[in-house]
Amino acid sequence: MNSDPSVKGDPSVRTCDDRWAQNEAKAQVQVQVQAQAQGAGEPLPRDSARWTHGWRRVVLANGMLVYPGLAAVGVSQHSHGAGAIAGYVIVAAFCAAYLGAIGAVVMNRQRRAVVLMGVLAVLFLATLPFAHEDAFFLATVIVAYFTAFRRRYAARVMVVGTLGALLVPWAVRPWHTGPAFFQALGLLFSTLVVGAFAEIAETNRALVAARAEVARLASEAERNRIARDLHDLLGHSLTAITVKSRLAQRLAPKDLEQAQAEMAGVEGLSRQALADVRAAVSGYREVTLAAELARGRELLRAAGVVADLPTTTEMVAAGDRELFGWVVREGLTNVVRHSRATRCTVAVTASSVEIGDDGVGGAVAGVGKGLTGLRERVAAAGGTVEAGPVSPHGWWLRVRLGRDAV
Repeated sequence: MNSDPSVKGDPSVRTCDDRWAQNEAKAQVQVQVQAQAQGAGEPLPRDSARWTHGWRRVVLANGMLVYPGLAAVGVSQHSHGAGAIAGYVIVAAFCAAYLGAIGAVVMNRQRRAVVLMGVLAVLFLATLPFAHEDAFFLATVIVAYFTAFRRRYAARVMVVGTLGALLVPWAVRPWHTGPAFFQALGLLFSTLVVGAFAEIAETNRALVAARAEVARLASEAERNRIARDLHDLLGHSLTAITVKSRLAQRLAPKDLEQAQAEMAGVEGLSRQALADVRAAVSGYREVTLAAELARGRELLRAAGVVADLPTTTEMVAAGDRELFGWVVREGLTNVVRHSRATRCTVAVTASSVEIGDDGVGGAVAGVGKGLTGLRERVAAAGGTVEAGPVSPHGWWLRVRLGRDAV
């Protein structure tokens, strides 16, 4: 941005450039991390993933292995000898299949998970002759799995499992037991706890994604703000520097003292532009309507344009003066750069500002970056921007706020 070697050596310039580069680098890194976290299955930062992909989920999944242990106790109570060994083997196979199903879900292998769920159901049925009503502890694991990972079927599976725990032991007369109330209550409440955890985990995943999106949008808005401010600030300052430099060149052969005064003004504008850039990058910049009118009057004088500008800004509310200052800055910069006008008029009311000139009119680009940035500023304040050529020649720009905008 600074091609003059003498300017590059200025420590304040290096400080501004370094700060700008650091802010931009931080924004880019933040967006990249968030994009990686949201896509391709990459893990989120630890503080964001404590509930969604943290140790609680692992503890809950492994904690369900308590129920096969209770089923094994039931095997020891209801079976002996070879029957007990067969029951233990089936329960062990159930545990292995359950861990495999959890691993398939984690690796997003849905078909394998469905197959293993079918295996779990078969092993549960195979355990019934050896553990009797205690086999329904294995059904608790199956129903909890559906609640966590197949929530569309969770309610139906929970009802079937609970009714099965109540009716099957009562219907099988050789077991000599009534309804398995304890197993049914265990299945019901365990399923509800798993469902509540799954709901919390889903909500937190949505919150993490929303927070990442908000951070991304904030980073993008900050980059757009810096780009818009730099365009508006430097466009005005560099235009003024160019005009005053040309004026100094024309005055040098005739009035050296006046030419030196103009070059002193160029130096002041350069320092002010540097301060403005530093303020824009750091997020603190002050633009006032009165200051922009004063700068605009000097800019138009240097360009040889007759200026008809208001001498007071008291009629404008304090909260609108910054916005109107941006309007005046953009409008007068375009007059000097594009219009080749001989006269420029600025009219300010409590809710509007209008800038007109008698230049070439159509030469001014109506959709340039400066006018686009100005439209964004005004729209954020609830106003409207109108711009276009006037007959027989000239260009006008009008910004209105509040009721006048309607």
